Amino acid sequence: MGERRGLKGLQKQCSATMLLLHRAVVSAFRHACRFKSTSSKLCIQACSTNDSFQPQCPSLTFSGNNSSTRGWRVMGTLLGLGAVLAYHDHRCKAAQELPRIYTREEVRSHSSPETRIWVTLGSEVFDVTEFVDLHPGGPSKLMLAAGGPLEPFWALYAVHNQSHVREILAQYKIGELSPEDKAPSTLKTSDPYADDPIRHPALKVNSQRPFNAEPPPELLTENYITPNPIFFTRNHLPVPNLDPDTYRLHVEGPPGGQSLSLSLDDLYQFPKHEITVTLQCAGNRRSEMTQVKEVRGLEWSIGAISTAHWAGARLCDVLAQAGHQLCETEAHVCFEGLDSDPTGTAYGASIPLARAMDPEAEVLLAYEMNGQPLPRDHGFPVRVVVPGVVGARHVKWLGKVSVASEESYSHWQRRDYKGFSPSVDWDTVDFDSAPSIQELPVQSAITEPKDGATVESGEVTIKGYAWSGGGRAVIRVDVSLDGGLTWQVAKLDGEEQCPRKAWAWRLWELQAPVPAGQKELNIVCKAIDDSYNVQPDTMAPIWNLRGVLSNAWHRIHVHVRANP
Repeated sequence: MGERRGLKGLQKQCSATMLLLHRAVVSAFRHACRFKSTSSKLCIQACSTNDSFQPQCPSLTFSGNNSSTRGWRVMGTLLGLGAVLAYHDHRCKAAQELPRIYTREEVRSHSSPETRIWVTLGSEVFDVTEFVDLHPGGPSKLMLAAGGPLEPFWALYAVHNQSHVREILAQYKIGELSPEDKAPSTLKTSDPYADDPIRHPALKVNSQRPFNAEPPPELLTENYITPNPIFFTRNHLPVPNLDPDTYRLHVEGPPGGQSLSLSLDDLYQFPKHEITVTLQCAGNRRSEMTQVKEVRGLEWSIGAISTAHWAGARLCDVLAQAGHQLCETEAHVCFEGLDSDPTGTAYGASIPLARAMDPEAEVLLAYEMNGQPLPRDHGFPVRVVVPGVVGARHVKWLGKVSVASEESYSHWQRRDYKGFSPSVDWDTVDFDSAPSIQELPVQSAITEPKDGATVESGEVTIKGYAWSGGGRAVIRVDVSLDGGLTWQVAKLDGEEQCPRKAWAWRLWELQAPVPAGQKELNIVCKAIDDSYNVQPDTMAPIWNLRGVLSNAWHRIHVHVRANP
C-alpha cells in the first residue's frame, strides 16, 4: 500500500512537472515567435496557437522493483528536455534583441528607390524608402542624404531637433552601423590636400583636388543667406591651415612710407563694417556653354553663386593707415593669398585702386561670415570681399596687400578669367588683348523645379535667383512657360537694395497656371537690372574658350502629370 501510494505521488509530481514545463515553454515560444520565425520543428510545435492543443502527459505506470528508479530517470529526461527548451528560448530572445549590423559601404549602396533608400543618424541605420514622398520638405531634400548621414542636413534645419521627428524616424530603423567600420583615409600624408577640411555631403563636387563644389539648386535658394556649409567653394590650391594667433597680414606702404604687419587683433581695432554680398564664380553655368561647343574649365551648373553677410575692416581704412591715397595715374591693389602650390606659387589677384579706396565700394578685409569666423574653405582667418566683382578677385587666406602701377602678375589675373570672341580658339588666343573680368553681367537662373522634373497640372511654382554686378539692382525677372513666346513677371523677394550698391541677389518666385492640355513646359527666365541690361537669349553668341560670363536665358524642360 505504501509503495503504491508512493508511486501515485510520483506520477502526480511528474505530471505536474510536465505541465509546468509545457506551460513555460509554450509561453516563452509563443512570445518569441511573435517576432521571429524559425525553421526548427521544435520551435514550430511549441509555438502552436491551436487552442485544441493540450499537454499530453505520458502514462507513468511503474511496476517492478526498479519502478522508482525508472520514474526518476523519466523525471531527469524531462528536466533535461526543459533545459534544452529554455536554452532555445534564450537564443530566440537573444537573436531578437541583437540589432542587424551594417557597414557604411552597405548603406551607401542603398541610395535610390530601386535599391531602397537608407540613411544613418549616429550609429543607427534607417530604411526611409516609404517616407521619402511624405517628407515635409519634399522628396528631393531627403534624397540628398540617400546612402549617407542625416546629421549634415539636420544641422541646417533646427526643426529636426524635436522629439516627434525622432519618433517618426525610429519607425524606420533597420539596424546599426558596425562599430569597427571606420572609413579609411585615401589620402597619404604626402598629399598636399591631406589636411583639407571636411565638406558638407550635399555639395555637388566638380573637382576634389583642388576642391570645387556647388550646392544643389533646391538648397541654393532655400534661404536668402546661404548657410556656410553649403556656400559654393572655389579653390585653386590646397587649403592652408593657419594659426590665428601667429597670423599676420602684410600691407606694403607707398614709396618712403612704412609697411604694416597686422595681427587679427590689430584688424579688430579698425571700425567693423558689415555688408551682405553675393559672390559668383566667373564660370557659373559653364556646363550650358559646353553644350554649344567644348570649353576648358570646371563643369559648373547654376550653383557657383552664393550670398553671405560679411564683417571686417574696410580696405580703404587699412590702406589709409599704411599711407596710401588716390593718385592721378592708374594703380592697382594686389592681393596675395597664403595658399600655394608645391613650387611656392601663391594665388593672386588685383582690383583698381580707385575701387579699393572708395568707401562707397565697401571692399572688406573680412574675418566673419554669417556671424562666425570664416570657415577654412572660405578664407580663414581673413579674405578679401569685393562687392559687385567676380569671385576670382575675392582672395582668400589673405597674406599680402600691395599697391602697384600695373595689375597683379598672377596667372589668374593675366592668363585667366577673361572673355573672348566665339571665333577665338586656343591656337589664336592672346590673353594680353583682353581686360581682366571685374564686374559681372546680369544673371538669373531657375532653381525649382528641376530640369526634367514632372509637375502637377493646374498650377506650377517656379523659383530662382537674379543678380547683376557692379552694384546694379535687379528690377525685374521675366518668366516664360512656352520657351519665350509669352512672359509673366515674377515676384522679387529678399532685401531691398540701395542704388548703385545692390551687392546681393534677389530671389524670385512665380506661381502660374499650367495651360490646359499641356504635356510639357519649356520654362525660361531672364533678368533686367537698373541700367536695363538684359540677358542674351542664347549661348552661342557669347560662347568663349574658357566658358566664362555664361549668362544667357536659363531654360528648363519639365513634364506635366496627366490628370487621372
